[in-house]
Amino acid sequence: MKTQKLAALGILAMFTAIPAASALTSDDIKARLEAAGYSQIREVPSGKIKTFKGTRAGKERSILVDSTGHIQEMQ
Repeated sequence: MKTQKLAALGILAMFTAIPAASALTSDDIKARLEAAGYSQIREVPSGKIKTFKGTRAGKERSILVDSTGHIQEMQ
């Protein structure tokens, strides 16, 4: 019984690590931003959070993109 519980916990630990491995790449994010109407997109190094700059409607914008692909334009 104890062995089965340990095996189940090991499998659960493996599956919780999968989302980090399947996070969006910079190319995926740039494609989403282009589809949302941004151009001249470039990534700005900022640690763990993906931050980009892009032009939309003639103005340069700062953009945050989370691991699910949600786009948030900064003011």
